[in-house]
Amino acid sequence: MRPVTVVAPVTVVGGGLAGSEAAFQLAEAGVPVRLFEMRPVRGTEAHQTDRLAELVCSNSFRSDDMYGNAVGLLHEEMRRLGSLVMWAGDRAKLPAGGALAVDRDVFAGLVQERLLAHPLVEIVREEVTGLPEAANGQAIIATGPLTAPALAEAIAEAGGEDALAFFDAIAPIVHKDSIDLETAWFQSRYDKEGPGGGTADYINCPMDETEYQAFIAALLAAEKTSFKEWEASTPYFEGCLPIEVMAERGPETLRFGPMKPVGLTDPRTGRRPHAVVQLRQDNALGTLYNMVGFQTKLRHGEQARVFRMIPGLEQAEFARLGGLHRNTFINSPKLLDGELRLKVAPHIRMAGQITGCEGYVESAAVGLVAGRLAAAEATGRHLALPPAETAHGALVRHITGGADASTFQPMNINFGLFPPLPAKVKKNERKRAMATRALAALDEWGRTGAAAPALEANVG
Repeated sequence: MRPVTVVAPVTVVGGGLAGSEAAFQLAEAGVPVRLFEMRPVRGTEAHQTDRLAELVCSNSFRSDDMYGNAVGLLHEEMRRLGSLVMWAGDRAKLPAGGALAVDRDVFAGLVQERLLAHPLVEIVREEVTGLPEAANGQAIIATGPLTAPALAEAIAEAGGEDALAFFDAIAPIVHKDSIDLETAWFQSRYDKEGPGGGTADYINCPMDETEYQAFIAALLAAEKTSFKEWEASTPYFEGCLPIEVMAERGPETLRFGPMKPVGLTDPRTGRRPHAVVQLRQDNALGTLYNMVGFQTKLRHGEQARVFRMIPGLEQAEFARLGGLHRNTFINSPKLLDGELRLKVAPHIRMAGQITGCEGYVESAAVGLVAGRLAAAEATGRHLALPPAETAHGALVRHITGGADASTFQPMNINFGLFPPLPAKVKKNERKRAMATRALAALDEWGRTGAAAPALEANVG
């Protein structure tokens, strides 16, 4: 921890990944924080506990390949910047091929314990129903896609722009001991080695063509959750479509999406199946597995009936069935300045998924930047934004002006957000070249004093 400076406390609203990360970055910079989390005083449609940084949908932070995937690069940048979320994620990781997946309970417990133990962090269990007043100093709003209605209305009213909304769906979780491993088998796609060294981190349930067609027919015919009148025009986020919505787009859609069989060989036949359902470990004990890409809005009874048609899951017992919840985000390119501040209330920064960055890691990364910008302002310093060549810089610039405000939708980090490389770089070498450039720029940003070095307690 850096030396404590006598400065006014910063209010952080929201104890998810972005809020937790922002609070930690502020506190590590010597700035006192009041972190407001409304749970358990007020619950949400999706959270199951009152822990900080609870993972709601998936337990995966996606690819951990820093040279081949933009989110893997973001992981590495966050590690180098002393991220609390990556510190906890690395300690709670589970076997998941080339991805970084975590035990939800262990992860949230680590984040919460670290913040509770920090002498500059005060955690307040209370709902915030309006925008913090400028007289009370700086604030960061990181309430995420499940922002309570009163606060969402206050944000929209202050910005003169209605909050946008979309639906997000949650995938079911299955008890491992109810999976038939005579039919299903362990294998990672292409036998790719993951962060933990394993090459067989997923359970694979195979389907032949007849089984696949019957499954698609049942999926399309199953009873879905009905919408309320005010929800009817709310769009889905394309990156997290319910499986039955994907199936409606064509009978082969799932075979080229979450049920693609490429890179997998059924040991019973020695051949690639027609389609595959993959399950990924969801807790450290290895007793729970989630159905990868199977977010759904089917009614609970229908989920059990239809998903038990999957070979290997005929006797499946579900620890949690899938669900649907309404997410909100603001039109960040219109409402925020380049440093994540509300243009109409510059004492307030926005962070996390409410800004329209999609994904756990992206949310935390924006929280990290917001926390550091607020800390610099609180201590009378200037902090330059992360370079545009970095994953952090590319993401922040996209949501604060790089995207078209008239068509703004949530976006995951991807190499399309980065400045182009010289044309002379070969196509198959571009991702590695972009990652190498990004990490060099990030390290230079740190060396020039614009960013703090990674904390010793957070690495290794």
